[in-house]
Amino acid sequence: MPRRRRHYLRWVILGLAILIVLGVGGPLVYIHLIEGPAPAPLALPKTNAAPRKATSTTFDGTWTVGKGSVAGYRVQEVLVGQNTTAVGRTTSVTGSIVIANGEVSSGSFTVDLATVKSNEGARDVQFRGRIMDTSMYPDAIFTLTKAIDLGPSPELNKTFTASATGSLTMHGVTRSVRFSVSARDSGSLFEVVGSIPVVFANWNIANPSFAGFVTVENHGLVEFSLDLRR
Repeated sequence: MPRRRRHYLRWVILGLAILIVLGVGGPLVYIHLIEGPAPAPLALPKTNAAPRKATSTTFDGTWTVGKGSVAGYRVQEVLVGQNTTAVGRTTSVTGSIVIANGEVSSGSFTVDLATVKSNEGARDVQFRGRIMDTSMYPDAIFTLTKAIDLGPSPELNKTFTASATGSLTMHGVTRSVRFSVSARDSGSLFEVVGSIPVVFANWNIANPSFAGFVTVENHGLVEFSLDLRR
């Protein structure tokens, strides 16, 4: 093989190798070094307070969503062949629940979707515009439709789980949802954490995938962590 041709092939092979490295390694570097790891799923904070007995009416009253509450989304993405998790959150959450006679008798909370932010500005522009159209549908609203039984022997500072049933309104569509929540009452603060599975098409939400560059699953989670005070 002529020397010039071998030299040419060497540069072609080198060029292809660089393209492969950029195609695979580029997104990998971006995800792990630039974008960074996704925030962990929302959970109840750890506590050293020991559980103690409470009367059946200790929890009774209206509890209002307050400072420290967070809500948002979590979806799985594939960025040029690399798996990553997209998370957006906001502290603009309002609402309340009513507890009476050992059960959560009613409740609702509203999330201001226009304030939801992730660690990527371009993703947020897509979320507020093409995906959720927050100028037309600014809020996500959950309303409890079935009372939640707190159990026969409530205890302060003890975590318990329950099933919540209600309606979730997003993008102008209201659908029934059911999901698990974890909760704990310290006497002055009632903490509730949960996540609601969402199939985007059920709420007429456009699939977040973008121009073949980012592929997103057709479902995700609405996450929330509520700090409620009397």
